[in-house]
Amino acid sequence: MNDDDVLSRLFELHLELPVPSAALAAYVPCVVSGSTAFVSGQVPMVDGSLLFPGHLGEDVTAEEGAEAARRAALQALSVLRDGLGSFARLRRIAQVTVFVAAAPDFVDHPKVANGASELLIEVLGEEGRHARAAVGMASLPLGASVEVAMTAEVEPEG
Repeated sequence: MNDDDVLSRLFELHLELPVPSAALAAYVPCVVSGSTAFVSGQVPMVDGSLLFPGHLGEDVTAEEGAEAARRAALQALSVLRDGLGSFARLRRIAQVTVFVAAAPDFVDHPKVANGASELLIEVLGEEGRHARAAVGMASLPLGASVEVAMTAEVEPEG
């Protein structure tokens, strides 16, 4: 994938990659092993503040959750680019897992996860299409409503 093309597409969409997030605990944001890159879970942050904290179905709507997932996916792309040095080695997004902090009766996890999936397709085209899991959780780090983890296929170094 061409780094300039991806950055141009982000600009066209009026999006900017945020500064890659630092690890909040005993892990690294991105691990590249052979032809696979693993991006640690990203919670949606804007200017140092959590976007839409809480639980879906209680104090966060499905639409807000989708927006939070979109932001977390954008952060995941930033972490991936940082881990690879550019988007030049990126072949495709293979798997996305969207964790949703949800009330027990909330069932619209796929609608929330679509925020992340749609962003990746808008930015990367066909290479952004991926397998996905949307998983309900009792709680997430920092009180986030959504967390997005990602696995990508990449060109091996060398």
